[in-house]
Amino acid sequence: MKNDEQTTDLVLLEGMTSISALLNTDRAVNDRRVVRVLFDREKREKKAAELRFLEAKARETGFEVLITDAEEIEKIASGTTHGGILAECTARTIPPLTAENILPESFYVYLEGMEDPYNFGNTLRSLYAAGVRGVVLPERNWMTAAGVVARASAGASERLPLYRATPEQTTSAFRQKGYTILCAGIRNSVSIFEKTFRYPLLLVIGGEKRGISRTFLEKADQIVRIDYGSDFRGSLSSAASAAVLAFELYRQNRK
Repeated sequence: MKNDEQTTDLVLLEGMTSISALLNTDRAVNDRRVVRVLFDREKREKKAAELRFLEAKARETGFEVLITDAEEIEKIASGTTHGGILAECTARTIPPLTAENILPESFYVYLEGMEDPYNFGNTLRSLYAAGVRGVVLPERNWMTAAGVVARASAGASERLPLYRATPEQTTSAFRQKGYTILCAGIRNSVSIFEKTFRYPLLLVIGGEKRGISRTFLEKADQIVRIDYGSDFRGSLSSAASAAVLAFELYRQNRK
């Protein structure tokens, strides 16, 4: 593995939603490999289709499917929604962002300052559903808790192309590709509902506590806000804000 690549620790994916998301994702997007699947022997009849799928993928890619007792699975699992199916997986490489990684006329998001892996996972779920083609992360990110993130994102974290970069590297790369850069914020902002923004777009979303770095705010083409339908003085969670902004931009650009 190259020295400039960042990897996570060995992780456990729990449940067919997360596991099948990984197995159905191109290795060019996600190089994580399944090493072994543990399958509850009492689920073999009820989940025969899932078992056939896993056994077929095992023959194709070379991992082991171990039929075992529910007690053994419970000893390993961290959650309770696995349905009797776990996958022990290798690390995933999160490559550094370059301009060559960026597709033309598309939609990307930079996530900055999220404090919780469940919030992070829920955010990735919404971004994937809204058609975001890739997510850029700072060096410190929640992919070290990949199993939790995969469950919270319903497998979207395993399907999404992920990159890592500083704000400076990110703005430089996207400028090279002719992208408009939007930051979510309040000061000097326009309503996302009152102005149309066309792809290619990079949307920068910050966490509730740390927000967005000065580099992005200074280099953004526009600061955008979400107008509320009532006199609400609080702020939405990062996950909720990401969902509203991403789907509104998708609505503006859908064909």
